[in-house]
Amino acid sequence: MTTMLLLADTHIPARARRLPSAVLEAVDAADIVVHAGDWVDLATLDLLEARSKTLHAVYGNNDGPALRKRLPEIARFAVDGREFAVIHETGAARKREERMDEAFPGVDVLVFGHSHIPWDAVAPSGMRLLNPGSPTDRRRQPVCTMMLVRIDAGTLDVTVVPVERDSASSTTRGEP
Repeated sequence: MTTMLLLADTHIPARARRLPSAVLEAVDAADIVVHAGDWVDLATLDLLEARSKTLHAVYGNNDGPALRKRLPEIARFAVDGREFAVIHETGAARKREERMDEAFPGVDVLVFGHSHIPWDAVAPSGMRLLNPGSPTDRRRQPVCTMMLVRIDAGTLDVTVVPVERDSASSTTRGEP
């Protein structure tokens, strides 16, 4: 079995001073960490590169030139016979699955971010679309989130995991 942690929209230091301890613990435990963009700072990328066994990551619309120099817009990789792609933005929720089918033929799982809203849907082709939400900025959601994926013999078990923000990670901007 392979465990994969999905993250996006960490927005450090704009939405939090640092990643919550629950996120760091999950990074340490995961076989693979995927970050779907909007890091904002290089220090978070450096931290995840150092702590992750394997990291697949992309830049987002809020990431500047330094992050864009180190990260691709789209990342692709395979796990247990499944083809994965990662991108930050997929556009509006309406008809997302159909648009992504056209944009990512042959992909089994597409990980994306941008909305800060957890998403787990299946496109007409059977491609699974996963958005972990944000572990630092809940936006219109009741809690901050990340996603845990367990892959066993090609089967995905996906769980949205609520993230409690430690007092040390909170900022005065964004959310209470």
